[in-house]
Amino acid sequence: MTTSLIPINGIKMYVADTGEQDLPVVLCLHSLFLDSRMFDGFVEVAKGRYRVVRPEFRGQGRTDRDTVEAITMDQDADDMFALIEHLGLRDINMIAQSMGGDVAVRLAARRPELFRSLVMAGSSACNEPDEQREEFLGWIGRAGEQGFINDSLEETMAIMFGPTSRNTTDPKRKAAVALWEDRIGAVHRNLYPAMRGVILRENAVPLLPRITCPSLVLSGTEDTARPPAWAKQVADGIPDSELIVMEGVGHSPTLEVPDEVYPVILDFFDRHNP
Repeated sequence: MTTSLIPINGIKMYVADTGEQDLPVVLCLHSLFLDSRMFDGFVEVAKGRYRVVRPEFRGQGRTDRDTVEAITMDQDADDMFALIEHLGLRDINMIAQSMGGDVAVRLAARRPELFRSLVMAGSSACNEPDEQREEFLGWIGRAGEQGFINDSLEETMAIMFGPTSRNTTDPKRKAAVALWEDRIGAVHRNLYPAMRGVILRENAVPLLPRITCPSLVLSGTEDTARPPAWAKQVADGIPDSELIVMEGVGHSPTLEVPDEVYPVILDFFDRHNP
């Protein structure tokens, strides 16, 4: 495993890469508020089977900040294309969660020849509905002013994890929520341009028919930020796709129920990487 800061489009992008040149590659695109560490579990289960490349988006994690008012999904996609070219990646499999899916749709639609398969979890392709956009702008405004503490942290956790996960007695699930509560609580207020870019994202549903790679869409019944109906819209729009809806799971399937989700994802990748 190597980590590095790679010069990309005027910034230095943090990238973790397991580096195996003889293995098929999986590009992992993380959620807003989280970072490449959300895929630590996938690195473990994919060891010896896949090369796992985990960048952190512009203005997030350990990648350079940006002083713009909003970092758009198209700008993030341009950064990812530059990274793909820098690393010489081809026949790419992708796992994308939440905002990672917003970027993944743009990547797979604009350059379909680069991608072998796509998994989207807790994600969508539509823009934010007007009422939810205003609600979320208020929420990220409070987080931008005071940081992820008190009410802002509680609001964020309620969006990122379903009530079953937040109220569980299962030790593994409880530990995952506690870990990410600590990590989100440490996120700096200067995440605001990235947050604003996600909330104000443009509708990408018209791009879905241009995605030619086999796609798996995972959604939780407790996901209020991007509900199952939005996931179904993605699955209906991509020509070669399948949808799995999971009971008692919220917005972060790979963190809430990794023991259920990762075997499904690995099986899907194995089918498309003979």
